[in-house]
Amino acid sequence: MSDERDYPTALGASSRESITLLGQDLAREVMGEVGFGELAFWLATQRRPEPGEVRVFEAVLAALADHGFTPTAIVTRLTYLSAPDSVQGALAAGLLGGGSRFLGVTEDCGRFLHDVLAACGPLPSDDAGWDALALDAVRERRAAGGRIPGLGHHVHKDVDPRTPRLFAIAAEEGLYGPHLSLFAAIGRVHPKVLGRTLPLNGAGVCGAALADLGLPLELLRAFALLARTAGLIGQLAEELRNPVAHDIFLSVDLNNRSIPPEPLADGGTHG
Repeated sequence: MSDERDYPTALGASSRESITLLGQDLAREVMGEVGFGELAFWLATQRRPEPGEVRVFEAVLAALADHGFTPTAIVTRLTYLSAPDSVQGALAAGLLGGGSRFLGVTEDCGRFLHDVLAACGPLPSDDAGWDALALDAVRERRAAGGRIPGLGHHVHKDVDPRTPRLFAIAAEEGLYGPHLSLFAAIGRVHPKVLGRTLPLNGAGVCGAALADLGLPLELLRAFALLARTAGLIGQLAEELRNPVAHDIFLSVDLNNRSIPPEPLADGGTHG
């Protein structure tokens, strides 16, 4: 029995004389020739994207890069304050906070839309059809006690400015597909079920756009994290110039209030 092992990859490989990436010579055909957004798309799909796809993809990355002092940004700054010798730790701390409330909505929305489309049969051919499909989806989700991913924002109560812009870019590039169509319809019909109007948020529209690009649903959150990595580097760079993490720490440390212990009634778990 041979001890030789075979580990096939279409990604990076090195020889003594050269490095190849995606079948291209890294030094001659990639470096200085391929933008980072294009390369990220190419690495994930193993096909070189069209210019319109790059534009939509990079618009998504820009939309998700930074959104101010969110928990992911704050924890990155605080971790750097605690361990300035570990930039990777500070970045990792921020990325680990990408979940159901921040960044993870991109994946959640893409999956939700995909599941609705997979179960609907022939796709609608007009806005009335999309609205009917969206209304059924919202009603079913609410009846099951779930939230609609991509609806609502803690700051942008009326319109998330990223949303109409990404709709427009996708339409300009001919990449306004079924996921975006369904998401737009949800924006039109949800007040009939919820009794109030909520904005379609940027994380949700990014998930719809990425799904329309045919990117793997399992990686949608990864692309949001890719974008936020750039934002967190920016947060660290600003922390070096204008530090605020120490003030955030002291604000909590000097203003905490001691209260009596409150043992859990069931002996260890919350109901």
